[in-house]
Amino acid sequence: MQDFTVSTSSRQEISDINMQVNEIISKSGIREGICLVYTPHSTCSIIINENYDSDIMLDFIDAISILVPKGKWRHDKVDGNVDAHIKSAIIGPSESVIIKDGKLKLGKWQNICLADFDGPRKRKVYVKITEG
Repeated sequence: MQDFTVSTSSRQEISDINMQVNEIISKSGIREGICLVYTPHSTCSIIINENYDSDIMLDFIDAISILVPKGKWRHDKVDGNVDAHIKSAIIGPSESVIIKDGKLKLGKWQNICLADFDGPRKRKVYVKITEG
């Protein structure tokens, strides 16, 4: 297992982590298998989405914020971030992707990203590669 840290600079931010994940795969030497990408935080998620047009990520944040607005939840009296917990729980902390020929088997426009809903923070990402 390998890990790296992502630093975010705003409350809600999506960071492309494809490069870091591909680097770990390359160093592993594994040509065929499964790559699990996981974050151990309760207010961020791992997603797969297009990142070619940055507006898609902004639209994603806008859409999830409409679905789960900030400031209307019981836990907000404690630290004001329950919307981030709910968003993370809906989306999930991990993604698994097939590795073929030493590379992630993603679609043409797909990238792996970390979605932080309660930044700015430093977020840990773990990558586990299984051969097979």
